[in-house]
Amino acid sequence: MPGTVPAELAITKASTGTVFQLGFTARLHGPCYRCLGDAVLELPISAREYQATNPEGSDELRTPYLVDDSLELTAWARDAVALALPDKILCRPDCAGLCPECGKNLNDEPHTHEEAEADPRWAALEALRNDV
Repeated sequence: MPGTVPAELAITKASTGTVFQLGFTARLHGPCYRCLGDAVLELPISAREYQATNPEGSDELRTPYLVDDSLELTAWARDAVALALPDKILCRPDCAGLCPECGKNLNDEPHTHEEAEADPRWAALEALRNDV
């Protein structure tokens, strides 16, 4: 990850306070959730915060990123990226994952396995399942 990321910051004065808008694109690298291959994710980030002129003790009217009249962009950007992350990072939307039998990557080697012979100790339960 580069040390700096191009970003846009807009500060707008409103009648009751100040609106801060932050926009940038985050590029993340990591393992795919399904096949463990390399996954690259580009997230467009758009975040907005509000700071009232007189917040009077209300947390909803103040941003936690404005401390002593200094805007903490690093913390704000980190939190915005964390909120934008998907539940599962995939190498591609149709990733087939790993074979549960042999562990091979199904994207590279699509295959099926012969059905394994059932353990004879489970035969009585199998017979009950077939009777239902």
